[in-house]
Amino acid sequence: MEQNEVFNPPAEFSNSASIKSLDEYKRLYQAAADDKEKFWAEQAQAVHWFAPWSKVLDWSNPPFARWFIGGQTNVAYNCLDRHLTTWRRNKAAIIWEGENFEQRTLTYQELYRKVCKFANALKELGLKTGDRSIIYMPMIPEAAVAMLACARLGITHSVVFGGFSAEALKTRIQDLEAQIVITANSGLRRGKDVPLKQSVDEALKHCPTVKNVIVYKRQEIPTHMQSGRDHWWDDMTLDRPETCPAEQLDSEHPLYVLYTSGTTGKPKGVVHSTGGYLTQVLSTMKWVFDIRDDDVYWCTADIGWVTGHSYVVFGPLAAGATAMMYEGAPDWPKQDRFWRLIEKYRVTIFYTSPTAIRSFIRQGDQWPEGHDLSSLRLLGSVGEPINPAAWKWYHKVIGKERCPIVDTWWQTETGAIMISPIPGATPAKPGSATLPLPGVFPEILDDKGNKIEGAGKGFLVLTQPWPAMLRTLYKDPERFKENYFSRFPGIYFTGDAATRDNDGYIWVLGRVDDVINVAGHRLSTMEVESSLVRHKSVAEAAVVGAPHELKGQAIHAFVTLKSSEKESDILYDNLREWVAQEIGALARPEKIHFVAALPKTRSGKIMRRLLREIVTTKSVAGDTSTLEDYNVILQLSRQGKEEEEILGEKK
Repeated sequence: MEQNEVFNPPAEFSNSASIKSLDEYKRLYQAAADDKEKFWAEQAQAVHWFAPWSKVLDWSNPPFARWFIGGQTNVAYNCLDRHLTTWRRNKAAIIWEGENFEQRTLTYQELYRKVCKFANALKELGLKTGDRSIIYMPMIPEAAVAMLACARLGITHSVVFGGFSAEALKTRIQDLEAQIVITANSGLRRGKDVPLKQSVDEALKHCPTVKNVIVYKRQEIPTHMQSGRDHWWDDMTLDRPETCPAEQLDSEHPLYVLYTSGTTGKPKGVVHSTGGYLTQVLSTMKWVFDIRDDDVYWCTADIGWVTGHSYVVFGPLAAGATAMMYEGAPDWPKQDRFWRLIEKYRVTIFYTSPTAIRSFIRQGDQWPEGHDLSSLRLLGSVGEPINPAAWKWYHKVIGKERCPIVDTWWQTETGAIMISPIPGATPAKPGSATLPLPGVFPEILDDKGNKIEGAGKGFLVLTQPWPAMLRTLYKDPERFKENYFSRFPGIYFTGDAATRDNDGYIWVLGRVDDVINVAGHRLSTMEVESSLVRHKSVAEAAVVGAPHELKGQAIHAFVTLKSSEKESDILYDNLREWVAQEIGALARPEKIHFVAALPKTRSGKIMRRLLREIVTTKSVAGDTSTLEDYNVILQLSRQGKEEEEILGEKK
């Protein structure tokens, strides 16, 4: 990484920004360091509270934090109601375009009415504060309506990405013990129907807690509706009142549970609160995106991921912004769809993933250069570290060298952006997330837990609690402690490696555990392995991530077959499709390696680290002292080189 290249914020941007200089950032950061409780209490004034808190932070029982104790608020009220007494009531809250070019714009007043009607429909079905819902929808405004209606009533919701399979949906419903599923009869992706309701029906064969399903009619297609359980969205909301009081909820009320991959194969239910979460998400909307009343802000994330929660729905709407939503693929029907949308809606802030940026580079500069992108004033990156070459392309071709780039680091578990440039203040270095935001206190530790002073490389940790942090893992507090606070007692372990340069800039290097980051989406190696082993032909499987020029990482599966089975091209294709059907298309392995044996320790643990070395370098240079049979590695290394030669000949 070229750590000496520095891009200063454009003077024109800094002059009108809310934080105008590095000195101003440093003063804000120091204020938080001197008294973090006072600092966060000041930030919380931007949130509407029905009842004040008696104490800012309770950290008496770490790692279980409580913020703004005794305070009462409601996220939906903050996103909608408080704007209705201002000029924003007729401002566009959501601008939406479907993949089929359908268009809708909802003002804050219109969105409020839709949310209230849907909340009243939920109440009609007997749902109340403390109940739990699953939201499994395409990227349409009704997805945001469902999230806000649940938040309004205090129904803890869990959004499941619409690309996940029935099996993945089932496990999440079962763990949450949800009473209702909110879905659509289909979605649209690259011109094809995504049969969401079919997946729901399949999942619910094994989910007795679900008593009701509400179905939005996205497409005029035949849809199975089970009498007594399934209800059409329009029928449920047709005659409902357009007002519904927002429940006054405790600051620590669980707003949502979002399932993320874990190293055990069972998804982890990350629990986020209400008051602390909203305080930090709203603060970061202002710091990182320098949000203004005339902005058209577009975060391209799906609502099934945490970015969609914090920076498509809750953050922008709480800030009174105009948020854009797009349903479909970035290259449908042509590779210029994103650029057409930016030109058409005069988007000013564009926040997307390095995976998308790399795919844009591959498609060619002619696509963005064929459109007027002059409305853009700020670019953002999220999901994984962005490589310097992609950063510079983004800056030059999309931003025309006048738009700052906010390269943001954060996680499902952190709830809000933690490390990022402040666009009017922070000189950027391509590939670096730069400096921590105010109220965020990272350190880099060595493998013994010693703090690395100055420049160095090690494990990225967070040493102090923050308002938007996960509160626990759903129904599994012991796993919460084990996963995040056991490696370095009392300190949050991010699971990422990082370096810090001589200027204090942080460069996140990626995961150090057995989780693969495919196109910004974290997938457990164990979850994919479990799927493969369920196939009748497979005896054993090990899955690792390999570098991929577009996705960041791609899934490579090492598979040993049962003695009665033989490898073939047909079986190769069958196994890839098997995983896609069981987990979702994003989990489809890039490559299957049929092998005679897997490298294991003497205790029988598969040494995935060695497999990662093989798919990355075609050799093994790391420690093999605990390896049971070194011949296995020799064979795999030889096989890897042979496969590379074959692929080279084919090219």
